[in-house]
Amino acid sequence: MSPRTRTPLNRDRVLKAALDLADTRGFEDLTMRKLAKELGVEAMSLYNHVRNKEDLLAGLVDIVFGEIEVAEPGSADWRTAMRERSLSMREALLRHPWAIGLMEGRARPGPENIRYHNAVVGCLREGGFAFREAVHAMSALDAYTYGFALQERGLPFETPEESAQVMDAQRAQVPDMDSYPYLVEVATELQKAGYDYAKEFAFGLDLILDGLEGLRAAK
Repeated sequence: MSPRTRTPLNRDRVLKAALDLADTRGFEDLTMRKLAKELGVEAMSLYNHVRNKEDLLAGLVDIVFGEIEVAEPGSADWRTAMRERSLSMREALLRHPWAIGLMEGRARPGPENIRYHNAVVGCLREGGFAFREAVHAMSALDAYTYGFALQERGLPFETPEESAQVMDAQRAQVPDMDSYPYLVEVATELQKAGYDYAKEFAFGLDLILDGLEGLRAAK
């Protein structure tokens, strides 16, 4: 019987296994020992491909940035480009909720990280924003998208139907409904129609884009 051939270990294979573990258990629960066990190797062998956990995180963040669709500068109007990239970022964070709060600030940004940020600033600059305005616009869009994703991760429902059930249960917890009419109204109306994350995100995103268009046009 011929011995089983083991797939050679490399950085891409290490990152893929780490991504799977982070997606299922969260990055905080990911250790080199657990990753090595998943790959069927000794923990020390991982350090031939990633320097430490920070390097591992940088690699994972780069994978997520690579999943975000953003137009090349000058290839689309700025509003379409920024709207589509924000929607794509939210989708990527839904797939990788551990990444919320960890996407920015990497000391050693990877190639996808660099490509992404250059494209975002480039789309805004080519769209007529001055440098400082482009920075403001990117910061506002990122803060909204990351913040919405964080809220979405924390709320106890995923679909409008589930949100209606939660709102119904929460309404029953209000001790004196006459004293909190606006809160009761929120729970009652959302119990009827549900809370749709995608629609709420798009509504807020368009408000920001409208404001940015006003800033750009006022020059």
